[in-house]
Amino acid sequence: MSQDRSKTCLEGLFAGAVSERWEGRPPSAIAKTPVIGPAEVGFEGLLVDAQADRAVHGGADKALHHYPGDHYAAWIAEGYLPAGTRPAAFGENLSTFGLTEDAVCIGDVFRFGTARVQICQGRQPCWKLNAHRGRDDMAAAFQKTGRTGWYYRVLETGRVAAGDAMDLVERPCPQWTVLEVTRARLTKRIDPARAAQLSALPELADGWRQAFAKISANTLHEDTSARLFGATD
Repeated sequence: MSQDRSKTCLEGLFAGAVSERWEGRPPSAIAKTPVIGPAEVGFEGLLVDAQADRAVHGGADKALHHYPGDHYAAWIAEGYLPAGTRPAAFGENLSTFGLTEDAVCIGDVFRFGTARVQICQGRQPCWKLNAHRGRDDMAAAFQKTGRTGWYYRVLETGRVAAGDAMDLVERPCPQWTVLEVTRARLTKRIDPARAAQLSALPELADGWRQAFAKISANTLHEDTSARLFGATD
């Protein structure tokens, strides 16, 4: 974790509305556009943003999705995105350069604008990412590469805007990078003792703590095909 976080600023702030995107499939708010000027952040995210399926998107532990702008060059070079694609092509709320999954940790607390937020889990990509990008393998590629971004819970509400400094003010769990924890959650390949440690980590999102408890006990049985590719009849 050698990246310089002292000069990181919020390059982009994005929000979207729920719309019927794909015939015969559920609606989505994954299409985000830039927020012009300051925006209010509540305990469940930007007040100007929306989520279509609150059972799996949004909520206190997924209030804001942060995606590194650093990754776009790789996605373009690998052919997953057209040349010139810019954030928020993956439905993220926040975009920066200089913060990536191997350089931030579960529990990191950032202040930007007058809001204070804490990293609490990585992103579990779903089929809506495939549909949004027009590629059946987009969610699987997210999962394979570990370039998933991460979610914040909101500790203090406030007003934020593009250009705000992203100041790291607390790092309680330096041993748990977002990259390691997200890969462990998505692949379920982790030593049971370490999974047990994560299951007791208060900074981690509750749903992930429960999953790691099951992983440590070898009782987590989940079919990810519906999440990655969509339900089939």
